Amino acid sequence: MTAQELVAQAPGTIRLFVSFGLGGIFCLAVVEKFVPVFPSYILLMLIGLMAPDPLTLVFSIAAMTAGSVTGGLGWYTVGWMFGPQRVRRTVANYGGYILLRLSFYDGLTDSYRRNHFWVTLSGQIIPAVRIYMALPAGALRLDPKTFLAATSLGCLIWNGSFLCLGYGLRYSGRDVVQTGFWVLLTIIAAEGALLIAVRLRKRVTKG
Repeated sequence: MTAQELVAQAPGTIRLFVSFGLGGIFCLAVVEKFVPVFPSYILLMLIGLMAPDPLTLVFSIAAMTAGSVTGGLGWYTVGWMFGPQRVRRTVANYGGYILLRLSFYDGLTDSYRRNHFWVTLSGQIIPAVRIYMALPAGALRLDPKTFLAATSLGCLIWNGSFLCLGYGLRYSGRDVVQTGFWVLLTIIAAEGALLIAVRLRKRVTKG
């Protein structure tokens, strides 16, 4: 499937947001942080495919990153306002409705016992973690400046990489679906390797 064919088949909601320009892209990034119904890397590649020139691509990366950081600050604020006990209790009762299991939330919280900056940064480039990483950060009331700096850098790396990939595929002539499939496998493999490394580190630390 070519880039043009894929863009033509993109969900109408995404095309509607993009039609409003940078403001629409910003809002789309905020929504993506709160409604995880569409894989972010596919969304980013689609927006990259829709960028007509390098300047638009740069502005799209800026708008998408600003929206992602804003969405992260939204989760951080929720966690800060409710505190660790109320947030955990709410996740236990209602987390299933937003694909957030209690065990997963506890794992995110536990990860913050290590370096806050690098945990936040790495969390922004892991698909299964990046959406909810800000919630326990806010609940634990981590330093806002550290959180903002790490989140901004992580979102820039994640968003910029896939937007540029989408833009590059637009003119490459490659099959976009096939390329996306291999990208997905790479992400899954990298995420799995990172999780294994974290577990091994925990065992070594306990030992």
